[in-house]
Amino acid sequence: MYGQVLLILTKSVNRCFEKNPKFDMAPLLGGTDVVFRSLIHACSWNPATFLHAYTCLPLAQATRQAASAALQDIADSGVLFALLMCDHKVISLVGLQNATLHPDDILLLANFILSSESFRTSESFSPICLPRYSPMAYLYAYVHFFDENTYLTLLTPRSDAFYDLKDSRARIQDVLLKSNVLLEVQRSLHENVLRVEDVPIDLSSQFTSAPAQSSQGLNSQPLSSDEAIGGPAGLWHFIYKSVYLDQYVSSEFALPIRNPKQQKRLYKAYQKVYASMHDKATGPHRTQFRKDEDYVMFSWITQDFELYAAFSPLADKTQAIRICNRVCQWIMDLQDRVFIHGESTIAWQYHHCWGDV
Repeated sequence: MYGQVLLILTKSVNRCFEKNPKFDMAPLLGGTDVVFRSLIHACSWNPATFLHAYTCLPLAQATRQAASAALQDIADSGVLFALLMCDHKVISLVGLQNATLHPDDILLLANFILSSESFRTSESFSPICLPRYSPMAYLYAYVHFFDENTYLTLLTPRSDAFYDLKDSRARIQDVLLKSNVLLEVQRSLHENVLRVEDVPIDLSSQFTSAPAQSSQGLNSQPLSSDEAIGGPAGLWHFIYKSVYLDQYVSSEFALPIRNPKQQKRLYKAYQKVYASMHDKATGPHRTQFRKDEDYVMFSWITQDFELYAAFSPLADKTQAIRICNRVCQWIMDLQDRVFIHGESTIAWQYHHCWGDV
């Protein structure tokens, strides 16, 4: 919440309180109630609020490369960061060399844009602060929605860059349309979802060799064919975070937790498990198994990834271990679609942001 305040006012607001402890900043935040309500609501559904990672829209590698190529064609316009997003999911992220964009800043920026109706109705140019990048300084965000879900954000230190960025946006939009990126984005939005029912039970036919991280696998036996996934005794939901990329991917909710109240309860359980796994006083822990009347929660942390999974309360520890191994192998197989991997160019490069883990 404090970060969202800084995004609007910068950390210089602290000086006002130092000079006058009774300083009222409410007038400075006028009209932003919806932004803070949206962030509060995000804590009940968005894993980025506690994972310090961002999620990507699943796309074919060629489509993502086409989007990235379009963003990289603005090196002469003074842009510090360029983001193409679909709702809260990143399609492509490009930053000036040696500049990094923290996942927490992406979360706050997306929340600010998506909760403000003015950004949707016309192209906008607004001062914003990225607390993790430079908490005392303003940048300027050019925002344009291509459709109801997909939008471009260009961040610059120049307060007079609106028309330059408007021209850059037109060039980017032309490339995105010609390469069918926007069409593929809409298709992915409705089709490319991860369902726990699709987790492969027998992966022997899908891998010519074991994935690199399978050597870190927990001791487990082969998954029997009668152990249902996505059913009463199976996997209901999972969140997988790549530690190296600071990106995460999560599954759709299985039928037993389709109700919004049930989903909110599950995210609260995830938050508690995450805090427990990263508790510096007692951990950090490598694995954790919890069982109550609502779920079996299994958590697993390695140097490469973190996995948080919720199972039916009828599932036992052996089932959880077996299925979690399958999930990790499955995500490895899909990584080119669900994650953004770094590539460098002469003037621009992707940057993967490192959160507090």
